[in-house]
Amino acid sequence: MKSTREQDMKKVTEAMGKMFRTFADNVGEILDDADVKAKAKALAESMVDAAAKVGQSKVTDEEMRAKYRNVGKAAKTLGASLEKHFDGTEESAR
Repeated sequence: MKSTREQDMKKVTEAMGKMFRTFADNVGEILDDADVKAKAKALAESMVDAAAKVGQSKVTDEEMRAKYRNVGKAAKTLGASLEKHFDGTEESAR
């Protein structure tokens, strides 16, 4: 039977994988380029693999939480930057 930590890490890795795949799919759709779509998908898969390896390492739970919080902060910054960049762009283009 898997330990609670292993089960938790599997859930986190699966959730991260879903988020990365969704992000990659959306970027690929926006850019509408088959090569970019393939690279985005490969990047998402490699990120999932890397997250799984980190989860299996000797990193403490608190270190893992801190790393994932940092990823969340970076994603939030990216989202805010994209929103700011494209906010009102449609009106100014008319």
